[in-house]
Amino acid sequence: MRRHDLDWLRVLVFALLILYHVGMFFVPWGWHIKNNVIYSWLVYPMLFLNQWRLPILFVISGMGTYYALGKRTGKQFIWERVKRLFIPLVIGMLLIVPPQIYIERLAEGQLQGNYLQFWPSEAFVGIYPEGNLSWHHLWFLPYLLVFSIILAPIFLRLRNNENTGLITWVNKKFNSPWGLFIFLVPLYILEALMEPFFPITHALVGDWFALVNYGFMFFFGFLLISAQDKFWHQVKTYRRTFLYLGIISFTAFLALILLFEDTIYVHFSEAFLKVTNLWLWILICFGYAATYLNKPSKILSYANESVYPFYILHQTVTIVIAYYLIDLPWGLFTKATILLVGTFGISWILYEFLIRRWSWIRPLFGLKVKSRR
Repeated sequence: MRRHDLDWLRVLVFALLILYHVGMFFVPWGWHIKNNVIYSWLVYPMLFLNQWRLPILFVISGMGTYYALGKRTGKQFIWERVKRLFIPLVIGMLLIVPPQIYIERLAEGQLQGNYLQFWPSEAFVGIYPEGNLSWHHLWFLPYLLVFSIILAPIFLRLRNNENTGLITWVNKKFNSPWGLFIFLVPLYILEALMEPFFPITHALVGDWFALVNYGFMFFFGFLLISAQDKFWHQVKTYRRTFLYLGIISFTAFLALILLFEDTIYVHFSEAFLKVTNLWLWILICFGYAATYLNKPSKILSYANESVYPFYILHQTVTIVIAYYLIDLPWGLFTKATILLVGTFGISWILYEFLIRRWSWIRPLFGLKVKSRR
């Protein structure tokens, strides 16, 4: 039985990703190019999104893996993952990401000349940030591919033995809504003891905290969906309680980082509030989606297919538009509106008239080839 709420969540979270990347143009955090005016207050809503937007994507991916393995063998699943993740990654690194590097080099005064002088002669020389070869925002794809390959044998074993071992234990824990919080234990240990020594780089190699942390999220998604009705019942029933707790936890997290100096005690307290907050908002999203969004629609069918190409295209479109807005004397609202409308609009045009309608292009962006009637 298809979970339309999961499809809606996937679409909405990727839409938030576009909003988040537009916001990165205006905040003091490091990003590829920056506006001429930085808005420090914007850090707080960005921080709220930043804590749970990526973890929930890996959780949803783990849930999708549960369903995918119900109708595929291990070899079929891995081959399907390679086609849908590795091929778009390669195409993205060859064609989609290089314009971002080019714009960044122009903005920093490191490059002169037009794009055809940059690509392909310089676009693939050296590894970013020293060089120009990068997967930039597409880092999610190699991580997901690695998790899928490594965990597929474990998932298959669990999928074929749902009445014993770990799955049974998880089902028992979900008899209470507070059993959902058993997953906080490994997340807290990682955040408190591992994250300070392995800052996230998205480089895959040596990115140990991100690999283990997001790997757990992927694995948790598989376990959550294996509980089926018990999980959905708990998040729907207690969604308001989780919402109140989420508001309290994020408020406490902000108060802690703003009012107290960084000490060992503050670090462990901050780690606890951070993982509690992100897990609460993941449960909140599932609870409200299951209550209000678990129904099909034509809009969802269209958006669910388009979301992957939008993800691949959007940051390049955002950065190209942003480059021409940097020094204009316009305010945040005007520039952000242009970026949002331009990013969604141009991404839609490229999807609708180039990617969606051409069978030979569709697989390059992770879409299935539609069979001819």
